[in-house]
Amino acid sequence: KIVNEKKSVNIGNSKLFFYAPNEINLFRINTFFIKEPETLAWIDNFKEKSNFFDIGANIGLYSCYAAKKKKCNTFAFEPSFFNLEVLSKNIFVNNLSNLIKIVPISLSFERKIGEFNMSNTDWGGALSTFDENITFDGSDLKPVFKYTTMSISLDECVSYFKFPQPNHIKIDVDGNEHLILSGASKILQNTKSVLI
Repeated sequence: KIVNEKKSVNIGNSKLFFYAPNEINLFRINTFFIKEPETLAWIDNFKEKSNFFDIGANIGLYSCYAAKKKKCNTFAFEPSFFNLEVLSKNIFVNNLSNLIKIVPISLSFERKIGEFNMSNTDWGGALSTFDENITFDGSDLKPVFKYTTMSISLDECVSYFKFPQPNHIKIDVDGNEHLILSGASKILQNTKSVLI
């Protein structure tokens, strides 16, 4: 069902705005404070202007929150072409382009070409995975759509693109977290906190 609304959430003395092109996004926005309160509390403890890597950024709820509330230098890693449209709109509507960089690439333990397997093609959809056919709980993923793309390790990504050392990393990729961690051994040595 198409919804196509723009909704706001109050964060202290300011607001964040998010696009809701469908019911999935509307649900994400309506449950902003109750779905993952521990994630918001974790971000609330960041020092201002920290370097934040949001791996599996989806539509950018936590990227926008960290950038708006803590002025974080944020890197939003999101390989789903369907989510990138809404992510970029949310960055735009909140005037956060100077603080959030979109990184439209899959992360894994190595640089390679593989299949990005999607469980759905909805804006704001989740449960997709790079080059694996398992979901977050280990069950079989039956992709409804897949496309060939590339991955890179987090260590190589930071080194090659000269990204800053992250102070904080959120990883929410529905099953490939262990592969991303195994490709981030150098970066993790100097990261203050990781939320998976």
